[in-house]
Amino acid sequence: MKVALLSAALLGSPLAVPVSDRVPHLNVESLCKATVADDKANGIVLGQSLEQCMSDETDAQQQLVALWPANAGPVRDSCEAEVASVAYAQSYVDLLSCIQAAGVTNPPPAAPLKGASKNRNAK
Repeated sequence: MKVALLSAALLGSPLAVPVSDRVPHLNVESLCKATVADDKANGIVLGQSLEQCMSDETDAQQQLVALWPANAGPVRDSCEAEVASVAYAQSYVDLLSCIQAAGVTNPPPAAPLKGASKNRNAK
């Protein structure tokens, strides 16, 4: 066992890749504050308020809590890395969009089986 662990350590390949079982914590308040400030600085009159931005982020986070366990580790890891790549612009809305774009969030319903039926074939 020690030899296997040592070999894995020397080769640089982890024995197990950790996958988060819960939605990552993102600092969306700073993103929302920056967005509101940018809107004001650019003279956007009908920009999103801080409250609206935070509400959108909270709604997205709640949707992610339901979707997170249904998605495979590589999808979650990829989307989490994409969102985390810009430290000052982390967003649950972006993370939700990434998960949805992966197409795993709504698996197609199982089609009913259409095998031979005793009643139908008894004629």
